[in-house]
Amino acid sequence: MDQIIEYFSSLNPVIGALYATLFTWGVTAIGASTVFLFNTMSRMALDGMLGFTGGVMVAASFWSLLFPAIEMSAGQGFIKVMPAAIGFGLGALFIFGVDKILPHIHINFKEPEGIKTPWRRTTLLTLAVTLHNIPEGLAVGILFGGAAAGIPESSIAGAVVLAFGIGLQNFPEGIAVAMPLRRSGLSKRKSFWYGQLSAIVEPVAGVIGALAVTFFTPILPYALAFAAGAMIFVVVEEVIPETQLDKYTDIATLGFIGGFIIMMTLDVALG
Repeated sequence: MDQIIEYFSSLNPVIGALYATLFTWGVTAIGASTVFLFNTMSRMALDGMLGFTGGVMVAASFWSLLFPAIEMSAGQGFIKVMPAAIGFGLGALFIFGVDKILPHIHINFKEPEGIKTPWRRTTLLTLAVTLHNIPEGLAVGILFGGAAAGIPESSIAGAVVLAFGIGLQNFPEGIAVAMPLRRSGLSKRKSFWYGQLSAIVEPVAGVIGALAVTFFTPILPYALAFAAGAMIFVVVEEVIPETQLDKYTDIATLGFIGGFIIMMTLDVALG
């Protein structure tokens, strides 16, 4: 890990953010590629992996994003916490607004949400996962931009650890998209294509996040909290409810706890 951090420290922050988010996209593609090995996956395994994804996202939201946002803010008391509170609220509202506009459908194939459209369910499912990959890419890019600006609370090590954690939870995420598509009748090749495509937005969001913070350093605490708010909204609105639709809720909860512990440990020990 030290060699990886040293390598990323030598890169331009925008390039570093691009490489890191290409990694997270690649792990999603690896997860989606399991559709070539298996025709289906048990609901228990899927719920456990989705719970793990939620745990990683919640832990990353606090340890990698909210806590540094609060620490780097000036002042005391309410003044110190306001940038994080404002950014967190705006991030949640952003995803809320996009959720109401962007046509999409969740993994359990409920009725489509957002603006009505004749698009196929496969496209709508891919868009749903793409929506919650946006804050993940932003989070990584923002940390790289903050580290380049010399902010002590935003380090290359923290950015690399966050990218690794997001990549870790992107593997089951790729499975969670590709397998339902395969079960709905798509070919293995198309199921894989849509599964990996859901994360292609992460490199784009990562570059945007790094550029924004590099040019406008004062927005860093707001930007970190913005990404955290967006991620928490996704977990509560989509990931957790998906795990509560069958009889494996305990498995999903244990997966969540495991994901949280792993991400917290990585961030505190390495970040």
